[in-house]
Amino acid sequence: MLKFLYSLTLLLCLVSCSSNEDTILQSKKITVNFVHKWDDVVVTKADFNSKSFETENEDKVSIELYRYVLSNIKLVDANNNETDVSDYLLIDLGEEKNLSFEIDKILINGTYSLNFTFGFSDEDNKDGEYADLNSANFNVPTSLGGGYHYMQFDGKYTNTTTTMPSGFNYHAIRAADITDPANPVYEDTSIPISLTNIEVTDGDIVINVTVDISQWFEDPNTWDLNTLNQMLMPNFDAQKLMSANGATVFSLDNDS
Repeated sequence: MLKFLYSLTLLLCLVSCSSNEDTILQSKKITVNFVHKWDDVVVTKADFNSKSFETENEDKVSIELYRYVLSNIKLVDANNNETDVSDYLLIDLGEEKNLSFEIDKILINGTYSLNFTFGFSDEDNKDGEYADLNSANFNVPTSLGGGYHYMQFDGKYTNTTTTMPSGFNYHAIRAADITDPANPVYEDTSIPISLTNIEVTDGDIVINVTVDISQWFEDPNTWDLNTLNQMLMPNFDAQKLMSANGATVFSLDNDS
């Protein structure tokens, strides 16, 4: 009888140990790379002011400035357990700032999603809160509700109508309707992003995020730079169009 109880105990131990193999917490180095593209063509700072890209509307654009904020960056496992990665990042393609970052985290093996917000949700979009963004002149004027830009995207464009290069300022912020300055209307147009099916196994983790700049001009709204080129920050409807287009800008590279 004692021999039987011993064998049963050993068997239960082995089963338990086996079932816990995949739930062992391990320290892992996580590398996140942001690879900017125009469709399938990689875009770097070397392309600024020199290379021309074509939009869905057949406008030819060059890039002078491209920087944006991602906030509340987290890894989320299949049971919705969240691991904080970064509170926020100002990513600047021209300055090559935060195009890649590394962080060590304790994780278990399994399938994860990389979740973040493009820009700041209203809860986090606090005026004057972030010293580095203040220094970078990323603030939004108080007349438009304060807080911060989500993105500053500047360049020049030409087309069959506008043959001489003209400037555009595709600046994304929280939508603000200030038609009646005494009763402004605001709408949170930040964009929640979830990049799924990231497999975490033994060893270090590399996550490659593709940032397709062309999507700002085409999906689901085909952007006409002849009519929407500047003074977009106080344009309530334009900000909502930007928010809709931004949902397809970020994707997970197949090599992740």
